[in-house]
Amino acid sequence: MREVDRAARGIIEEAGRGEQFGHGLGHGVGLEVHEAPRLAPSATGNLQAGNVVTIEPGVYVPDRFGIRIEDLVLVTADAPLVMTGIPKELTSV
Repeated sequence: MREVDRAARGIIEEAGRGEQFGHGLGHGVGLEVHEAPRLAPSATGNLQAGNVVTIEPGVYVPDRFGIRIEDLVLVTADAPLVMTGIPKELTSV
């Protein structure tokens, strides 16, 4: 769980926004609002096939803006399955 958080955090750090990603990457989805497993720098343990987790990296620039993009992901024995299908490309209106 910690390694999943670390992978996302590394991308944000490479973009120069590491200090602005001040929360965990995600959490389990089920009957409660923020339930285990937790994806965070301090997390311990491993994800198991059948876990459904949020992946919600966010960057918050004080007094300017913030953005968080959330996906639901099913952990399988072979590969993660992203269950949300919203495009991530920047769209100008």
